[in-house]
Amino acid sequence: MILSGAHVVLPNGTVPGGKVFVDGTRITAEAPADAQVVDLSGWLLPGFVDLHNHGGGGASFSGPPEDVQKAIHTHRAHGTTTLVASTVTNDMDVLVRQAGLLSEFTEQGDLAGIHFEGPFISPCRKGAHSEALLRAPDPADVRKLIDAARGQARMVTLATELPGGLDSVRLLVEHGVIAAVGHTDATYEQTVSAIDAGATVATHLFNAMPQLGHRAPGPIAALLEDERITVELINDGIHLHPAALELAFRHAGAARVAFITDAMDAAGIGDGRYLLGPLEVEVLEGVARLVEGGSIAGSTLTQDRAFKRAVTVDGLPVEDAVAALSANPARVLGLYDQVGSLEPGKDADLVLLDENFDLKGVMRKGEWIVEPDRSDPRPA
Repeated sequence: MILSGAHVVLPNGTVPGGKVFVDGTRITAEAPADAQVVDLSGWLLPGFVDLHNHGGGGASFSGPPEDVQKAIHTHRAHGTTTLVASTVTNDMDVLVRQAGLLSEFTEQGDLAGIHFEGPFISPCRKGAHSEALLRAPDPADVRKLIDAARGQARMVTLATELPGGLDSVRLLVEHGVIAAVGHTDATYEQTVSAIDAGATVATHLFNAMPQLGHRAPGPIAALLEDERITVELINDGIHLHPAALELAFRHAGAARVAFITDAMDAAGIGDGRYLLGPLEVEVLEGVARLVEGGSIAGSTLTQDRAFKRAVTVDGLPVEDAVAALSANPARVLGLYDQVGSLEPGKDADLVLLDENFDLKGVMRKGEWIVEPDRSDPRPA
């Protein structure tokens, strides 16, 4: 195919009325022989990459295979062509079994890996995690999850100030797994130590950690100021005030922000009662909260909505929003040579938005998942 006519967002800027050549599963530098021209309008972007996602479509990544597949399908239909499945705090035996299942989906190419959010987090900042199931990050337990994932573990969120935290960070780095600081009650100094030990991601910055203070700056200041850290942000208008998002972009810069969904089952579905791990969640007017205690319990966000909000509400340049939703998370995962931008040799993972930034089409590895309304293709 030759995809022609849309504003094509490239790493070095946007080309109005540009062309993208697709041959099989890849983007190519030249038009394939006998290619069909597909006339498009709107904005053509690289597929979205989500580092942190618990489920969607009424299904969870903590569930059986059919639920995992449903959640994958739901987010693909909203433009997320590269997806990391996040677990939630549970018994170690349960997490080990789920790691085995999710590794199968990763090995067959449906997922980009596994993110373990909990159980190695602080009871003081547990959010929507069961306090009874939390534990300190003993390196032996961390290693058990790494082994269960059969090489498919991509990230582990830790409260690195807990006993074993820094040793666990070093263990993760040694095994090529991202150590993320999150659900933490750490001081500024403790966070700096975690970064020096090898942590490279801030799990949903601002959420589930001490607020920024002028005498005790806490983890937020340490994570924002260090060039080694990519900061996750949940851009749903609920988890963050727009000023907090602007603060993150101003201090971290557009190259160090990764938008995530932190989605739970209700993403792509709507209000109702759901489970997040062993905890019951009520979603009302799109906001997910624990039935007991009322803590925010993930989000109902999809990445197409995060993108639209970024450019229409937050006022981000389209190119910065693309970086936060595609290029930056792809780099974090070590996958930027395959996905995250519209460049020859990379997977033909594309998102088409209309002029109002609403989703029109999704392509993954050269096949339309959501096919845009258009006239019949014509010969090149």
